[in-house]
Amino acid sequence: MDVSGVPKMPPSIVKLKPIEATPETFKEFGQVIGASPNSKKFGPQDAQLDLSRGIPRFYIMHLKDQPLKFASITHHASVTQCLGSIGGHVWYLGVAKPSILDPNEIKGDAGMNIMKSSCDHFYLLPAVEDVRVFRISGPKFLKLNRGTWHAGPLFKADTMDFYNLELSNTNVVDHTKHDFRTQNGVRILIDD
Repeated sequence: MDVSGVPKMPPSIVKLKPIEATPETFKEFGQVIGASPNSKKFGPQDAQLDLSRGIPRFYIMHLKDQPLKFASITHHASVTQCLGSIGGHVWYLGVAKPSILDPNEIKGDAGMNIMKSSCDHFYLLPAVEDVRVFRISGPKFLKLNRGTWHAGPLFKADTMDFYNLELSNTNVVDHTKHDFRTQNGVRILIDD
């Protein structure tokens, strides 16, 4: 029961089938970067990074118990982020398109649910129906566009290691979270 004495309803389950992450299927959210010859010159096939707002941090992230379900999603407004599994093992990522708003373009609510984050930027809440789940396999990584909502990495194994490129303080000063369970009454399950 909550404080009002009304029993809490369990969240509804939304099952999503994963989409294989390819440059084409993932383009609204970022980039899929695969192996290329060392002699190839920099171009659009390479990660288009924005690390200009702080000190880059590249590290190996050890994760445990990240089953194929999630109830919250996060975005970073100040940085692109790169994630990839060490060893090319299969993993999953829930995403929704960036929804950061330019404060100069906000002309009143106009029926939209505009939020201001604790990180001091404006954004629209992600809609449950806009969430997609991607399956990432093999020697590739994802570059998330600035502001892309994401949940994961998620995986079937007990533990996995990932390389992560973001800013040194991303999870301290640039971490906006939306909780689908409390705000939408749903939890998302990956059906794979």
